[in-house]
Amino acid sequence: MFKPFLLSDSSGLPLWRRPVTLLFLMSAAMPIAFFSWYALLNNFVIEVAGFDGSDIGLLHTVREIPGFMAIGVIAIILFVREQVLGMVSLVLLGVATAFTAWFPSLNGILMLTFLSSLGFHYYETVNQSLQLQWLPKDKAPQVLGWLLGMGSATTLLVFVLIMLMWETLNLSYNIVFMVGGFTTVGLALFALFAYPQFESPTPQNKTMVLRKRYWLYYALQFMAGARRQIFMVFAGFMMVERFGFDVHELTGLYLVNLVVKMLVAPFLGKAVGYFGERRTLIWEYVGLTLVFMAYGGIYWFGWGVLFASVLYVVDNILFGLALALKTYFQKIADPADIAPTAAVAFTINHIAAVFLPVLLGLLWLVSPAAVFGLASLMALTSLGLSLLIPRHPEQGNETIFSKYRMPAPAE
Repeated sequence: MFKPFLLSDSSGLPLWRRPVTLLFLMSAAMPIAFFSWYALLNNFVIEVAGFDGSDIGLLHTVREIPGFMAIGVIAIILFVREQVLGMVSLVLLGVATAFTAWFPSLNGILMLTFLSSLGFHYYETVNQSLQLQWLPKDKAPQVLGWLLGMGSATTLLVFVLIMLMWETLNLSYNIVFMVGGFTTVGLALFALFAYPQFESPTPQNKTMVLRKRYWLYYALQFMAGARRQIFMVFAGFMMVERFGFDVHELTGLYLVNLVVKMLVAPFLGKAVGYFGERRTLIWEYVGLTLVFMAYGGIYWFGWGVLFASVLYVVDNILFGLALALKTYFQKIADPADIAPTAAVAFTINHIAAVFLPVLLGLLWLVSPAAVFGLASLMALTSLGLSLLIPRHPEQGNETIFSKYRMPAPAE
């Protein structure tokens, strides 16, 4: 069961036991717990725990600390296979989610959030590494789009069930957290024991890798972590605080969001494959700049709930284009660097995430519009960095400056 199985031999396995199928199962398992928690979070902390903008900023700062600790994956994979670590991390995410409602206080919510986030971030680190190791470069953009669509479809199912059953069955926060959390636990345990331990063709470095030629990837990851907080922390919080959304109304917005994303996700993968990482990321950051400015306009000009809802959906679609950052790294990376760099990149991605939510939470108390104004500047910074990606990135051609430092061929 835990014996290594060569990736090259996996084509002889039944379809349901192949590596790509496992990636799809993992993509389906994670959102069940995470989005059961996320769908109820804003209402739960406001109605049960009495959170304000400062408290929600603190909560998301705590939630991002495990992401900053993702570099610890490098030490763990010295003793535990990546595939096993991914499943154990999913179990931790599920268990912590299941018991969230048992601790309806600031300290209790922070503790359970930290544990579930530890599982989530370690899973995501390993998952990204396995995707880039197991998927061939020519098929990676398309398959990553399908995987994004699978995650969206599972999330859609979670939101539909919550929206339809919340008032009909008079559900409680505890029931939803329990069902969502333990469903993920069950799927993770099945994946752990039902699949072989796939052995990638290139052994992974088991030490921390920081390479000068990856500097642009690191910078883009840092900025992606910074501007992601605006969507994850404050966009949904705005819908509850400013427009008074109830659980089923906020979940309905998530539902529309997921339907759109599920439909467009495969096309996002095709877009990356057709237009390339440079142009895809440029369009993403131009769009995000405009979206964040429009978020600010809700407070400056009093724009209504329909406009805010449309912005939320567009924001999430643009967020999906970030898969171009994965394929950019896959093209420029030494294959042996994928696992350790995935851990390092997650840590870099969460440097700003550790302190930004709590600081922006304090700023939110003074001016929510200023928070979105800063987000626009973050998106513009990312846009500037994306212009440095070459049209055809590869090892030795990581940035537009690479050709100026490449040694001339011998005469």
